[in-house]
Amino acid sequence: MTTTHRSAQAGDDPTAIGDIDDGAPFNASEWLLDRHMEEGRGARVAVRYRGETFTYREVLDQVEQVAGGLRSAGVRPEERVAMVMLDSIEFIAVFLGAMRIGAVPLPINPLLPGRDLGVIIADARARMVVVSAERAPSVGDLVAGTPELERVVFTTARSDEDVASVSQATDLVGSRVTTTPWIGFTAAGGDGSPYATWAASPGFWLCTSGSTGRPKLAMHRHIDLAITNDTYGRHVLRATADDRFFSVGPMFHAYGLGNSITFPFAVGATTVVESTRPPSPRLVADVMVAEKPTLFFCIPTFFAALNAADIPDDTFESVRLGISAAEPLPQETFERFKERYGVVILDGIGSTEMLHIYLSNTEDQLRPGTSGVPVPGYEVKLIDETGANQKPGEPGQLCVRGDSAAVGYWCRSDQSRSTFHGRWMRTGDLYQHDDDGYYAYMGRVDDMLRIGGEWVSPAEVEAVLISHHDVLEAAVVGQKVDDVVRPVAYVIAHEGRSPSAEDLTEFSRARLAGYKRPKQYEFVDELPKTATGKIQRFKLR
Repeated sequence: MTTTHRSAQAGDDPTAIGDIDDGAPFNASEWLLDRHMEEGRGARVAVRYRGETFTYREVLDQVEQVAGGLRSAGVRPEERVAMVMLDSIEFIAVFLGAMRIGAVPLPINPLLPGRDLGVIIADARARMVVVSAERAPSVGDLVAGTPELERVVFTTARSDEDVASVSQATDLVGSRVTTTPWIGFTAAGGDGSPYATWAASPGFWLCTSGSTGRPKLAMHRHIDLAITNDTYGRHVLRATADDRFFSVGPMFHAYGLGNSITFPFAVGATTVVESTRPPSPRLVADVMVAEKPTLFFCIPTFFAALNAADIPDDTFESVRLGISAAEPLPQETFERFKERYGVVILDGIGSTEMLHIYLSNTEDQLRPGTSGVPVPGYEVKLIDETGANQKPGEPGQLCVRGDSAAVGYWCRSDQSRSTFHGRWMRTGDLYQHDDDGYYAYMGRVDDMLRIGGEWVSPAEVEAVLISHHDVLEAAVVGQKVDDVVRPVAYVIAHEGRSPSAEDLTEFSRARLAGYKRPKQYEFVDELPKTATGKIQRFKLR
């Protein structure tokens, strides 16, 4: 049986893929780049990185060089190419270069310790890893944990410190693996032409965020990138070639991958790339002034930090839309950002398994404090413990289906079967929806608190605490004492302010029922989070 992927109301949009069968010829690298050469857009600016400009022709040249380097190194179709890389022009070249030859790029959080990186790479059974020079110090521990690894490629070192780190890492691994500098790798002169992949060919793998524990590897196809553009890119962003994209979310994660590569390259727009991790509000403000992006992608906690930052109120004057994902965006954060900077933020929810956002607010359908409505091309439903559909106002586990879904997790059959049910995916998120079709986040199913026989949503309590003028961030978990669960709040205060437990208790009294109010407050400097900003509540518990 052949599956057909259908564009969500493609119309006359030249970027839409229309109907395409699983077995139809399709290479995502070719679709994102070569098409622009054929249609006369090779001279358009594709990437702005560290003050340099790269046209679509120049990006394709680099992708072809990487593709040739991979082939010369013996990388075969459907083999994994691990990527321990900061956002950069090299990241784009490796990701699309690997897909170009039918190999499977696997971007990994480059800030993880070397030992953790080694576990993921060994799990994927990758024989090659490309490492940003800045992350060379992690290579020793990485190699020690990957017995099948044969080659490490280092990107170009741009500082004396990075040159020394690469040299030290090369000496450390010795003859255990082959180490190759970027210039030698890209100058290998191998064949850089596209491999004859098809729509359902193995395309790329992504690590799940790890908000509930050890990451899994979600397996995506070539066509999945195009599907997310047909759905979210066209119907929510409404992006054009005149847009300039800037994402605080990194490219190794599904959210940043779409923001920085898929959506801009699909329409021939410009992506602004910043490699500094973690970024700061001042850094973002400097990028805004220098590059003037029109679409700004961020996460709720960073939007809150921008609200509190000492930066000019006209910092975001070039931005036509702000986009938020990863965690629910509190209405208070939305309103403060709009009032101060004049920018509307479209909040939504996506997942690594679905590749990008499938439930979102739009310019036409906007309700702050909610995740919005289903993106065209996706269906959602809420179910109870028995699998029965929930009515408006009744909480239920969110399930979603759409053509961009991963085919499963690598070597995690039990987890694949518990997550993917036919064409439906169980997200693990608890939601409720109203009569108008807007969906409001209540928390992860495992995070919900049962107190005095009543369900308590951590997200609801956190939203109230964040609305206090002294509170920057908050996370609520349950603590069991003598078989009784009570809510405990972890709070980060705004700089220079010192809220007390008594202040917050009194503030909550008029806004939350008694059983929902935290019984204990812990004031902390930071919360445990994934690289994409999701709070790791299991660590707080």
